[in-house]
Amino acid sequence: MLAITQDSFGGPEVLKLAEVSRPEPGPAEVLIRVHAIGVNPTDSWHRASGGLAGSETPIRLGWDVSGVVESVGPGVTIFQPGDEVFGLPRHPHPAGTYAQYVTSPARHVIRKPSVLTHTEAAALPLAALTAWQALVDTADLRPGQRVLIHAAAGGVGHLAVQIAKARGAYVIGTARSAKHDLVLGLGADEVIDYTAVDFTTIARDIDVVLDTIGGEYGPRSLTTLRPGGILVALASPAEAYLAEQARPLGSRAAFMIVEADRAGLREIAALVENGSLRPHIDTVLPLEWAAEAHALGNSGRTSGKIVLTVD
Repeated sequence: MLAITQDSFGGPEVLKLAEVSRPEPGPAEVLIRVHAIGVNPTDSWHRASGGLAGSETPIRLGWDVSGVVESVGPGVTIFQPGDEVFGLPRHPHPAGTYAQYVTSPARHVIRKPSVLTHTEAAALPLAALTAWQALVDTADLRPGQRVLIHAAAGGVGHLAVQIAKARGAYVIGTARSAKHDLVLGLGADEVIDYTAVDFTTIARDIDVVLDTIGGEYGPRSLTTLRPGGILVALASPAEAYLAEQARPLGSRAAFMIVEADRAGLREIAALVENGSLRPHIDTVLPLEWAAEAHALGNSGRTSGKIVLTVD
């Protein structure tokens, strides 16, 4: 089969299309014939440094997947060949979904909602589960609470806006002015142009901050929280530092890494099916253009998700 691999760490140019052995499903696993793969910032991090994938090469990238079950391993009872599925296999451990076929623990994927194409479904797992686990599982977002979502037009952010609205929250997003119509169209109540104004002068009495950016955004965002509020950081693991800064303010801070989550996927699928959640696809490219997809993602010019498709 064909897959994207890399023999060294570096920029998008290290990615190459190669012929590799097709995997076989082990016990409690399924083999998926891949139709589409979502591209995420974490993929670029692993490409450049190994990241969670470790330091050994060759590295196989990718977690998001949507496709069709080709075969099942021993002990699998919930799927059969021909089932359309999507999910986040093995995260945060390597999965290698940038390929024509991939194996997955059977309970790391669920049936694809019929209202979604494979391209749309592949855009959801990592980003939507990140938003769900941050807002619902970690922050316990409640109706009427005020939530501040940074990079609200981004891969995680645009889905977080919709999830927060579905939970009955008042949503404030940060985004460049060119992306305000998109964010408002997703349901945000306010959008702040972070290039023109300091968001800390506008956002006040926030219950939950979702920080997808890291760096100075964490400490600055703490000042927007009401007492008892929480900041969930996705990009910076400076949990102890942020927690120390939050304590005197009467608020909390936590660093979160998304996990494979069948129950969460079912919640996301339910939101899709009732019309509350839809991915925004910025660009669709074929698998062999993975390097170009990464370069585009690194540019910061995209909104929503980039998706690779497999012929």
